[in-house]
Amino acid sequence: MLAHPSLAEIRVEHVLHALADPIRLRIVRQMAVARTGLACSYFELPVAKSTLTHHFRVLRESGVIHQIYRGTAKLNELRGEDLEKLFPGLLDSVLRAADQEAERLTGV
Repeated sequence: MLAHPSLAEIRVEHVLHALADPIRLRIVRQMAVARTGLACSYFELPVAKSTLTHHFRVLRESGVIHQIYRGTAKLNELRGEDLEKLFPGLLDSVLRAADQEAERLTGV
């Protein structure tokens, strides 16, 4: 079983640290769009599998995502409702800013 912080244990500085990394932010952006649990294998990112595992662990331990096993797959779900309760508007603001930045940098 994977350890997840309770609502009382989630700290804003840990959430912000987790979201500050470009790979982790990319993962969270994809999860926000999907709005469903995604297997780790869903994400095609330019990092080694061990590095990807590290990124998911940081996201889980900070309280940004929840991971559960379904058979042999590990599903990742955004803890959007929990984060909204604790830090109203934070996740939406970060995701909106990331989308605007991506649009500005790519011109799309």
